[in-house]
Amino acid sequence: MTSKHARLDRFISLNSTLNRRDVRLAIAQKRILVNGKHASNIHQVVSQFCHITFDNQTLQANTPVYIMLNKPAGRVSATKDSTHPTVVGCLPQHLQANIHIVGRLDFNSTGLMLLTNNGAWSRHLTSPENKVNKIYEVELERTINDDEWPPYISAFASGMYFAFEDLTTQPAKLERLTATRARVTLVEGRYHQIKRMFGRFRNKVIALHRTHIGALTLDPALQPGEHRLLNSEEIIKLSNATFTNTDIK
Repeated sequence: MTSKHARLDRFISLNSTLNRRDVRLAIAQKRILVNGKHASNIHQVVSQFCHITFDNQTLQANTPVYIMLNKPAGRVSATKDSTHPTVVGCLPQHLQANIHIVGRLDFNSTGLMLLTNNGAWSRHLTSPENKVNKIYEVELERTINDDEWPPYISAFASGMYFAFEDLTTQPAKLERLTATRARVTLVEGRYHQIKRMFGRFRNKVIALHRTHIGALTLDPALQPGEHRLLNSEEIIKLSNATFTNTDIK
């Protein structure tokens, strides 16, 4: 059993021959170690990444995993799918266990995607309260003339009302790159949001590529479908990621 959060006595009883009444005695006999230290309380809460041993036998030794993937087009943002290949399928078999996706990308969208087995970390990054920036580069079907850009930029900055969900999007930053390419910074990720926002101007998005999540930039060395583990500095940056108004305005 892998523990997300559980009382120590319950975890030990489910993963050993002890019943919950015997755990107290085992603790007093110093037979149970949590993260290398003798357990002292049956009420201690253990997480999925605590290293737990009983009588020198390891009961749990999970390690948190944080992965950057350059998502290719033509893969669904899912761990399993009966019809299409998934982004998890880009990873080697030994990294796929208990992995989940931190924020989706559409089937044909590409770029920076994060995967992890740490639910608390992914909830922090995707929580609406934290409003972590995501930056996308967009290729458009129709040329936007110089005099057309201000209405686009104003509409993105003001937010757009989506009747289907009965909501108004959070302010988004739109920057011109070329007459058919733009950079969009969002602090949320509604269903097909960028495509629908450009759709208000009858302009179709033909390519969407995510380049940033918070302070993290997609590694330019990663080819589509390639991945690497995040380093400790990147993990900390994302763990502390929150939105500031200057990121959008």
